[in-house]
Amino acid sequence: MQTMSIAVVGGGLAGCECALRLARAGHAVTLFEQKPGHRSPAHVNDQLAELVCSNSLRSDELTSGVGLLKAEMRALGSDFMELADAHRVPAGKALAVDREAFARAMTERVAGQSGIRLVEHQVASLDDPVLAPFMGEGGAIVLAAGPMASEGLSASLAEAVGARHCYFYDAIAPIVWTHSLNMDVVFRASRYGQENGEAAGQGDYLNCPMNREEYDVFYQALLEAQKVSAHGFEQEKHFEGCMPVEALAERGPRTLTFGPLKPVGFEDPRTGRRPWAILQLRAENANSETCNLVGCQTKLIQSEQARVFRLVPGLERAEFARFGSMHRNTYVNAPEVLAPDLSLRARPNVFLAGQITGVEGYVESAASGLWLAMLLDARAHGRVLPLPPQECALGGLLNHLRTPVKHFQPSNAHFGLTPELGERARKKDRKALYSARAQESFAQWLETVRGAAAEPAVTLP
Repeated sequence: MQTMSIAVVGGGLAGCECALRLARAGHAVTLFEQKPGHRSPAHVNDQLAELVCSNSLRSDELTSGVGLLKAEMRALGSDFMELADAHRVPAGKALAVDREAFARAMTERVAGQSGIRLVEHQVASLDDPVLAPFMGEGGAIVLAAGPMASEGLSASLAEAVGARHCYFYDAIAPIVWTHSLNMDVVFRASRYGQENGEAAGQGDYLNCPMNREEYDVFYQALLEAQKVSAHGFEQEKHFEGCMPVEALAERGPRTLTFGPLKPVGFEDPRTGRRPWAILQLRAENANSETCNLVGCQTKLIQSEQARVFRLVPGLERAEFARFGSMHRNTYVNAPEVLAPDLSLRARPNVFLAGQITGVEGYVESAASGLWLAMLLDARAHGRVLPLPPQECALGGLLNHLRTPVKHFQPSNAHFGLTPELGERARKKDRKALYSARAQESFAQWLETVRGAAAEPAVTLP
């Protein structure tokens, strides 16, 4: 085995996952993190692996693409998944975490891992002198600076790929203090929980019910509220999964009631009837002191957020622990500028991991960091690591980064990234069939990979 000397730029989810796996495999890792000296507009604390948007890692069910990806990462020994599972908070069928406890735990794990040297430094460009020792033989640079990489590093990356890189705008939802909610209106329940025998006052979510008149007032205020504008020279492009609530509202008055504010599966305890709309709140931490307004990511200015969301019954006197905000997310046109091993075609010693590659979401970002670490370690052992089959979640996600399209867009893990089933099936059965096929193909691949790892290393041509 050739021990590698690897620089990882960025201590987010992908960077930490990648650094930990490489260090544990015996490689010398230098992790460059710009905090606490510098922060992006969305970061608020000095910990590594800070979750800047929601605290939800989305569905944990195997019949969803992201739930399947989590299961695959657990099977691969992911540090990210281990710590997320250890710091989960109630969120129904989703996996949500206490974001502060999770970040502290990841920071402690990185600090305690032999083989990782943590350096506070804002890497200014791909040619920053601190990266020079990692550019030769036996070295590698992993750029995992996240979608909010510094202007200098983003500009350097754009220059390296030979064209202005892509971008989209991302919005995050407000967080309110739980003690400020009007519990005479707000009720605790899970969707369909009451129909499934859940006792009153139980469930993982707090819910703010609205009748039609209350919703109409809120909806109209949302349309008329003042918003933060994009820079004049930038076209505002939103990722569909992070669409601001006011942008969704502009599509029509029922868009929200069939989307993030849908009331299906709930009964207002005060009336015994289904509300016209429901705004849900999800616990942010283990003691539930603060709650996230689910699906209410926004680009409203802060004063308007307070005014508009306080129109929702139960939030009349809501105190905001954090307002929602809008920020620019940077990513590259992966099929054009990245080689299959996630290295820059123009700079083969520079590898990308995380959202900057064109994956979208916490889990997907960490998964790309895990995969890259496995790939670099296999290379150091003189082995070729076979790609995961496209039928599984990780394989489908990696294939997305290799498939040229006219307008490349970031993507979450979903079954649409995997091949068609090749058989007729009822709509309600399709997800289960996709999942079963994925689990079988991943298990076979993993057995092959483990078998190869047990064999003596070979010298690659």
